[in-house]
Amino acid sequence: MAQALDIERWNLECEYNNMDHRTDLNGTDRLIVRRGQPFSISLYLRSGTYQPGLSSLECVAETGPQPSEQYGTRASFGLSANIDTSRWSAAVTSPPGDMVALSICSAPDAPIGRYTMTLGRSGRIEFILLFNPWCPGDSVYMDNQQSLAEYVLSQDGIIFQGSHGHPIPTPWNFGQFESGILDICLRVLDMNPRCLNNPGKDCSGRRNPIYVSRVLSAMVNCNDDRGVLLGKWTDGYEGGVSPMFWRGSVEILRNWSTQACQPVRYGQCWVFAAVACSISRALGIPCRVVTNYLSAHDTNSNLVIETYIDENGDLIRSREMIWNYHCWVESWMTRPDLKPDFNGWQASDPTPQEKSEGVYCCGPVPVRAIKEGELTFKYDAPFVFAEVNADVTSFMKKKDGSISKVTYTTTVGQKISTKSVGSDAREDITHLYKYPEGSDEEREAFRKANHQNKLLQQQQNQGLHVAIKVTSDMKKGCDFDVYAVVTNNTQSEKKCRLVFGSCAVSYNGFLGGNCGFKDLLNVELSPGGERRVPLRLNYSKYGGLITEDNLIRLAVLLLDYSTKETILTVRNIVLENPEIKVRILGEPKENRKLAAEITLQNPLPEPLENCCFSIEGANLTGGCVISEKLGSPVGPGEDAKVKIYFTPTHFGLRKLVVDFDSNKLCHVKGYRNVIIGK
Repeated sequence: MAQALDIERWNLECEYNNMDHRTDLNGTDRLIVRRGQPFSISLYLRSGTYQPGLSSLECVAETGPQPSEQYGTRASFGLSANIDTSRWSAAVTSPPGDMVALSICSAPDAPIGRYTMTLGRSGRIEFILLFNPWCPGDSVYMDNQQSLAEYVLSQDGIIFQGSHGHPIPTPWNFGQFESGILDICLRVLDMNPRCLNNPGKDCSGRRNPIYVSRVLSAMVNCNDDRGVLLGKWTDGYEGGVSPMFWRGSVEILRNWSTQACQPVRYGQCWVFAAVACSISRALGIPCRVVTNYLSAHDTNSNLVIETYIDENGDLIRSREMIWNYHCWVESWMTRPDLKPDFNGWQASDPTPQEKSEGVYCCGPVPVRAIKEGELTFKYDAPFVFAEVNADVTSFMKKKDGSISKVTYTTTVGQKISTKSVGSDAREDITHLYKYPEGSDEEREAFRKANHQNKLLQQQQNQGLHVAIKVTSDMKKGCDFDVYAVVTNNTQSEKKCRLVFGSCAVSYNGFLGGNCGFKDLLNVELSPGGERRVPLRLNYSKYGGLITEDNLIRLAVLLLDYSTKETILTVRNIVLENPEIKVRILGEPKENRKLAAEITLQNPLPEPLENCCFSIEGANLTGGCVISEKLGSPVGPGEDAKVKIYFTPTHFGLRKLVVDFDSNKLCHVKGYRNVIIGK
């Protein structure tokens, strides 16, 4: 008869196991392992010795408040001759004796989360189980070591902002391995309404990355629940901070947790996406932040954005907008609920825009489904499809109440961007969402959109053409010219009215004050002729109007007196902030104090007051933000300069993220990559 092992004490071998499971950056004071991969613990027996074939050990692994074998949240298993990585199993890997090396493996589809495991009558261990993208049996398996290093293990990255003509790389500290962050990520799952209503079923759902990423899409915003962030897109951030303030996810997640799960104020799309990326990577789901330029927000699901302008070419606010850019996340997983072609990157969007199944969340939907125009696939394919592919129809509302259609061509969904694997360069992934414009596949997938674009292009080439030209040197604080260029492609003389306006605009399309305006009633153009009309943008006018996004909307409205046709051309320009220069003083080594000398030149024709530099970086600043205020104002053309000390805790390539803030120049971002030696 089998003799049950009588265990006196045990050693979880956390340092060895966590390193083997690539969770050691979370610390080695507790056991954190990935599913479908064995881990080893040492058992010290109270009496007797382990005898192969004669000794037995009953193991029971449980997760969640209501463990159940039916829900897959409880598993019972005994000793096997060998580990079976396809299910929960245990095997002894040491020779007979009073110390037993026990190897345990979880099922590759076990729910993630906190586990308690009983070993016989007297052993009881606790551990955290995560998704395992290194395990071929796991639904988040990714077969590329460089991609895994980027999309799971990298604690910092780049998020692209700016405009499609001028993408601006912004550094971000994801910090998913910083102290306490994993516990907060698990708490985010526990606070979701599905868990509060039916914890047993919710914990069972955590075996499935589709379910988990959908929960995260809902929980990163607080619109229906006790989610992490409150969004705000209009002026004034009373009771919180501007979304531009954040340099990383760590401070946001810690604030949410310490403030009894009250939403952190405030977020906008890139902040929502970055926090979702941090949580996904912490839980073991490969994830990246994606930026879509000229992103459509379609509220009525007809795949057409209808915009209205007044007689000056200014946008009339409506729910349907084209955002200058919009960020979401892609997570890597299989889709057993769909055809195999749709495995891989799945788009989900935690920014609260429209409800899905009654909740403010979006996705995950296969990126491939968007490319193929498969709008019936789960989840929220029509909304994401419209973001990158919607048609745009523009109308003019006149003072007399009449409405007329305006010729306006713009291609929604441009320069879809993410950080490259292993470098800070921009990777253009538009081809993953769309076939090339004009290709047979694109015509097949988007007959309607392509047909309309072709008609508009033909109309443009036959008649008058309007373009907006800008100079390369558009720095915040400078005065500069922008140009409306009108070309007459007809055989007849043309007489037109040209309205050239500019105004401040936020990245999600809301218009601010007028930065410069011109109304020319008699623009004459000979056949084949061209007219170039300049508009001067002065800092004295735009400086107090533009938002932290540094965006100005230029719009040219051309009315052909002979045909009564109205043509609209719009272009958003982004003004460049000054460069932040970072010099590292000292030899970068683990646990050795370093200094960063940080400099920024004031580009404005007025002094900067209340100047403050802040730095943070995964494994560089101890999970904290370190700030240094300047004692006196910085005059025009002068340098703001500080020295900030920090002590790296881990070797390897790290990113020091820098933020400069003042009364006139807000939240300028910079970074420096630092290689920390052992």
